[in-house]
Parts: sequence; C-alpha cells; structure tokens
Amino acid sequence: MTDDFQDLELQLLMDAVKARYGYEFAHYARASMMRRIRKHMEAAKTDRISDLIPLFIHNKAAFAHFVKDMSVTVTEMFRDPDFFQALRKSIVPLLKTFPFIKIWHAGCATGQEAYSMAIMLDEENLLERCQIYATDFNENSLKIARSGIYPDADLALYQENYSKSGGCKSLDQYCSRGYDSIKFNGRLTEHITFANHNLVSDGVFGEMNLILCRNVLIYFNNELQDRVLKLLIDSLRSRGILCLGRRENIRFSEAAGLLETVDRHQRIFRKKA
Repeated sequence: MTDDFQDLELQLLMDAVKARYGYEFAHYARASMMRRIRKHMEAAKTDRISDLIPLFIHNKAAFAHFVKDMSVTVTEMFRDPDFFQALRKSIVPLLKTFPFIKIWHAGCATGQEAYSMAIMLDEENLLERCQIYATDFNENSLKIARSGIYPDADLALYQENYSKSGGCKSLDQYCSRGYDSIKFNGRLTEHITFANHNLVSDGVFGEMNLILCRNVLIYFNNELQDRVLKLLIDSLRSRGILCLGRRENIRFSEAAGLLETVDRHQRIFRKKA
C-alpha cells in the first residue's frame, strides 16, 4: 500500500471514529498510532486500515479495546522517585501557603500516582485541605483507579520508590492486604475524585494550584501538544504549577511564553502572573 493510500485510509478511519463515538485521535503521533492500528489489523486479520471502519462502527467492544490500546496505562506508585522528592522539597512548601488546594492529575491511567500524591500530602499535613482530581478517558483504567486495588506483588517496588522519594514510613500503613492484592484505605480516596476527561476534546478543568500531566504529551503530534499545553495552562490559577514528563518539553510551543521554569530537569514550571 502506498503512503498516499495509507494516509487516506487512516484519515477515513479517524473521521469514522470521531463521527460515531466523538473520540479524536487524528493528532496523535503517527508512529505510535500506526503501531496500534497494525496490532488491531492483525487481530482482525485484515490487510487494509479501512477494514477497521465497519468493525469499530458496529462493534462497540472492538472499539473499546482500541480505546484501551490508545491510552497510556503504564504507571506505578511514586514513579520517578526523584520527581516526587523534588515536588516534596520545592512545591509542597508553596502549597502550604494556600487555605485550600486543588490538584489535577491529567491522564492518571490506573491511579497509582494520584494515591502517591495523597500519601505525600498526608505526611505533610496537607491532605485535609486538598482535593485531587484524577482524570483519564479510558474507563477501564478509571475503574481500577476508583477501586484502589492493585496486585500485592507490586508493593515491594512501590515501597522502594516511596522510600527513594523521601518517604520514611511503610506503605502498609496506607493499605490493607489480602487475596494477593492491596487496597488503599478510604481516608486517601476521600480526597481523590476520579473522572472521565479527554484532553483532546474536553475543556478547561478548574482553577488548579498544581497540575501533573506526565508522559502523556509524547503520544501527541506537535499541533495537539500545543493545544493541550494551552488547556493545561488555562486550567491553572495565577502562579500555579505544571509538571510534565522528563521527555516532554515546551520549547516549540507558543505556550512556553506563559510559563517560567522551576526545575528544568524535572520539567516543573510555574504559570506567569
């Protein structure tokens, strides 16, 4: 298949998905998109991208599987411990100056980083005046996040990350264990609202003190990265803090002029007044 035909079929598929379900994937990074498309073509035993159009339009389960594939579900407790260490050292003292704190985890996947944030805030005596909003467009991931239940086998890694991030307790204090699972306690979940939000098609999300959107923009092309960056900045209150992933940068974007750097290595920025 020539590149021209492939581009045409990909565009037709994206148009059909948007018309049928309202999801917009046209501005995802092409290489990442094609890897996922080929995986579904192989599963459906088709040779052409356009063969996926009737499958996705008429089979909601097949499309739901595609959506699950398109979302980023790789995460863990206190992922990148040095980032959480920097957050605790540089940003938490700033948060303590506010009577009420709103935090948005955009693209929270299965929720482990939102629980990590709740634990860190609890240890800093901030949790009682914080509300964490954790959003994703993947309902399967949100279902896991809302349950607060994760494999017990992951606890050793989570404990190691937590300790490296500056935590000095045992994570056992924040969860119960049984049936090869851990479940985070209700005191943490009381301060976390998990909700469906699509960064591509949904709007601004409140006046946030702190937004974390880590390792999400790398899956978008430059046009979509620029649009999402502006949405994130518009969702911050004046002098609010934005945290991105280490492989993500804002230099190409007009939005860069709206931010000042707090920590270049950890990709922590502050909205200009």
